[in-house]
Amino acid sequence: MIHFFKPKPFLLDFIPDDFVDIHSHLLPGIDDGSPDLDTSEKLLKGLERLGFAKFITTPHIISDVWNNTKQSIQEAESKTIAELKTLNIGNRLKAAAEYMIDSQFRELFTNKSLLTLRDNYVLVEISYLRPPIQLYETLFELQTCGYKPVLAHPERYNFYHNNLDEYTKLKNAGCSFQLNMLSTTGYYGPNVAKAADFLLGNRMIDFVGSDVHHSRHIDYITKKVVLKNHQLLTDAFQNNSFFDF
Repeated sequence: MIHFFKPKPFLLDFIPDDFVDIHSHLLPGIDDGSPDLDTSEKLLKGLERLGFAKFITTPHIISDVWNNTKQSIQEAESKTIAELKTLNIGNRLKAAAEYMIDSQFRELFTNKSLLTLRDNYVLVEISYLRPPIQLYETLFELQTCGYKPVLAHPERYNFYHNNLDEYTKLKNAGCSFQLNMLSTTGYYGPNVAKAADFLLGNRMIDFVGSDVHHSRHIDYITKKVVLKNHQLLTDAFQNNSFFDF
């Protein structure tokens, strides 16, 4: 018997015309993303060519690594927009932050000084080495302070790959999940792609982000998707319209 297999689509096929990216590192010289203004301009132009319409860029805030503050990020945002006048980016770029859940994070959210994606939705991440000991307590306290956590790239935390029930616990603890779009192309390796497929297949993915740091990330947005549950990406991409501004 001859079997005909439908080829996997390209990641580009899922990007809607009005796509709002909610995770990137486009502000120059502020973290491990764009090192300078020229690079920021090239990255923005590259993403625009791929159909991105608006950008909520999210510099890291990690104690003793990237000691950014709400004020320093907002100053970098204003300066970048002013210096990129030729891109007419002023009404299409705004800054939030990607917060590491670390020893400093509780102080930040109890002071209610977080930079959010929209309203009270805040992008958070955890260490790639191990989850915080008091992760669930912190998530609970964050929500009692009025914030809604959006967990960045849950598929990339390798310690959950052999403990998939933990994803359900995180969802039940109030987390929305933001998939890194490059995980769908195998950029981070087969185990991450497998986790992304699991999360999509179980309808746990709420939003999508590019997490662009450099031009190689943009190159991979043009690659084919390797996931079996790729058809569920359409809704995940469309959900980002919630963050339109």
